[in-house]
Amino acid sequence: MSNPNDDRWSKVKGRLRAEVGDDIYSSWFARMDVEAIEAEAVRLSVPTRFLKSWIQSHYAERVLACWQAEDEKITRIELVVRSAVLRTAVAKPKTPELEINGFASRYLNGNGDGRPLSGGDPGVQEALGGSPLDPRLTFDTFVVGRSNTLAHAAAKQVAAAKRGDAVMFNPLYIHAGVGLGKTHLLQAITWAGNALGERKVLYLTAEKFMYGFVSALRTQTAIAFKEALRGIGVLIIDDMQFLQGKSTQAEFCHTLNALIDAGRQVVIASDRPPSDLESLDDRVRSRLAGGLVVEMGALGEELRFEILKARVLAARAHHPGFDVPPPVLSYIAKAVTHNGRDLEGAVNRLLAHNKLTGHAVTLEMAEREVRDLIRPQEPKRVKIEDIQRVVARQYNVSRSDLLSSRRTANVVRPRQVAMYLAKTLTLRSLPEIGRRFGGRDHTTVLHAVRKIESLVGNDMTLAEEIEILKRQLQE
Repeated sequence: MSNPNDDRWSKVKGRLRAEVGDDIYSSWFARMDVEAIEAEAVRLSVPTRFLKSWIQSHYAERVLACWQAEDEKITRIELVVRSAVLRTAVAKPKTPELEINGFASRYLNGNGDGRPLSGGDPGVQEALGGSPLDPRLTFDTFVVGRSNTLAHAAAKQVAAAKRGDAVMFNPLYIHAGVGLGKTHLLQAITWAGNALGERKVLYLTAEKFMYGFVSALRTQTAIAFKEALRGIGVLIIDDMQFLQGKSTQAEFCHTLNALIDAGRQVVIASDRPPSDLESLDDRVRSRLAGGLVVEMGALGEELRFEILKARVLAARAHHPGFDVPPPVLSYIAKAVTHNGRDLEGAVNRLLAHNKLTGHAVTLEMAEREVRDLIRPQEPKRVKIEDIQRVVARQYNVSRSDLLSSRRTANVVRPRQVAMYLAKTLTLRSLPEIGRRFGGRDHTTVLHAVRKIESLVGNDMTLAEEIEILKRQLQE
């Protein structure tokens, strides 16, 4: 006789698959099992803590609803990570190959230069399976504006490329501040690329790459781990600024070189350009800068308005009665200026207030609900790295020239201007500025500051150049 719990679980899985689709189900729920059903609670298990965290954050209510459709007495879902002790009651045959999730099996199985790994280290397993993807972060939900047009076009070109196509720019390096859409574009490439099926696309955060590499070293599977990574068609690394450790950076550099030399695509995202990643090895920075480097700028008011409209439309798909009048959208677009996450938070607050109180969204209610998201327009905090980058671009020299010991006229004047701006636009001391300009003495900085101060009063051209530089740095 069949187990009634198994029958119910099969029906729940069928409902879940129908709701989320085959791809999402295979990625997140295919390895979920029932451990126990006790009174009003169901205990479900997954093999990794990443899966547990992701399902709890994004799908817990949907899983519970599917269970309640089969058994209305169920009121609670408990997620646990499977352990050897937990699974002894159900002895399933094991293979010597590493168990990997649906994504990883598409990356590695049947690939001549990416052999499956042996062993069961969770760090290696999770790294080769990729970092979790948010199904909402696709090209369809990305709102394009003047500040992100080039990055969006480059990302779509990468996602649409087919096996054997010439790689136009490699690596593609996207940088922007927090909440401006970097991760959205990277995950959109992953979803679209894997849906096309032409190339294997692996999305990893820098932290996950480090975790997987260290785990592979510990379990002596580092060679196979490297081979598996180098068999990827498109490797995507997010939050590059967090890549730490000499050995990890060296391995990343080898992997980067191997992929690029083999004509495979690499896409990187960070919160700053390659030249400002001072914790990275020079070889890595040089290789990153050798591709297409694209900056995503701040969100303009028009783009913020379009993002808000898109978020409201998405919310209305699940809450048909939810409506935000255009004057309210205009107010939020003007008032909430920091980043896209604040805009999404504003919409969530309006939705919560509307659903929990039953009151329509009004301008007065919006002013009250989002007031803590309205940040004062403080002067932008200028960094010495920004000054060096902007001055180098203005005077057509490199940042390394400004830090070097070169004394030619075309380098000395820009260096003095950069030191002057560092003193007037930052709170750094003279000794600190000297250290950031190639380890110079504070007296050298003082001389540069006084020199530029004396010239500005008599040289109108130089004075205008410095004003232009200040405006660029404070925008």
